[in-house]
Amino acid sequence: QVQLVESGGGLVQVGGSLRLSCATSGRASNPYTMAWFRQASGKGREFVAADFRSTSKRYYADSVKGRFTISINNAKDTVYLQMNDLKPEDTAVYYCAADRQKILSSIRDPTYAYWGQGTQVTVSS
Repeated sequence: QVQLVESGGGLVQVGGSLRLSCATSGRASNPYTMAWFRQASGKGREFVAADFRSTSKRYYADSVKGRFTISINNAKDTVYLQMNDLKPEDTAVYYCAADRQKILSSIRDPTYAYWGQGTQVTVSS
């Protein structure tokens, strides 16, 4: 059973930075697609970034491209989301997700098998 635990959220001013962490367990040696999603109040869950099946091929939502970076430290079993130049519209609960069966065409769909509990990011203007 894969478990994901996010941390690193908080309150930050416009233009600031945060790094989210997602500690993983139970992934074994199979290649997983690891992703970050976010959900603003009253809205659906939105794709942010993904690392596809441990290939280090990374994909981003247009709204965060150039500002956010997903990375994986396999030695620590941790996935990161470095967020720079934050904007008020980045305010949301951020979720880490994992799936062993994802195909490339579906990595932006919130249909991952495993999810963390989420961490709140609030950007104040």
